[in-house]
Amino acid sequence: MRVEIWSDIACPWCYVGKARFEKALAAFPHRDGVEVVHRSFELDPGRAKDDVQPVLTMLTAKYGMSETQAQAGEDNLGAQAAAEGLDYRTRGRDHGSTFDMHRLLHLAKERGRQEALLDAFYRGNFADERSVFDDDERLVELAADAGLDEDEARKVLADPAAYADEVRADEREAAQLGATGVPFFVLDRAYGVSGAQPAEVFAQALTQAWGERTPLKLIDDGGDADACGPDGCAVPRG
Repeated sequence: MRVEIWSDIACPWCYVGKARFEKALAAFPHRDGVEVVHRSFELDPGRAKDDVQPVLTMLTAKYGMSETQAQAGEDNLGAQAAAEGLDYRTRGRDHGSTFDMHRLLHLAKERGRQEALLDAFYRGNFADERSVFDDDERLVELAADAGLDEDEARKVLADPAAYADEVRADEREAAQLGATGVPFFVLDRAYGVSGAQPAEVFAQALTQAWGERTPLKLIDDGGDADACGPDGCAVPRG
């Protein structure tokens, strides 16, 4: 069974939702049969790379709330993250474009390090003191922490076209599936779960999706055709 997760590194509920989903997956009896694939989604597409501002400034401008309200929201998110065992800086974080990070995540997918890099980006954005939006070398450093080659990461960052099509393709697919926000979980292209649901909801979704998978139907003529198996291959009959 395949679970696809559309998310953005700038999304705090994606950070929390990932932890809740992983808690459900860890307890799922068929977890070894579940493939998890992370897909790109930008909450602020088209934002200029050098357009970086404090999170509170972004929240007050985007949602028309006071700074006090914005800070209360950050404090609540910090508590939600802590409940899942996650570190979360409720003050002093920045907000900016995540496009380059999504491009690097596609590189990491090809190298088998996507999960590690996503965790590194989440940690860098929500827990570490140094901003992930200040310069490319910060992203290179996190990529190296996740097991990627530094020079290869720099090469991707230096080429704005590298993996750009892959990011945009993920985002178009999210729109086609009806995703208007993230996190957005799709199980075997049959079930969708929107938002950072409790682990119990993810557990129920995994169980239902697994249980309703269509069993393989074999087509034969009723006879015993020659085949190879664990004990060897059938001897050709004359």
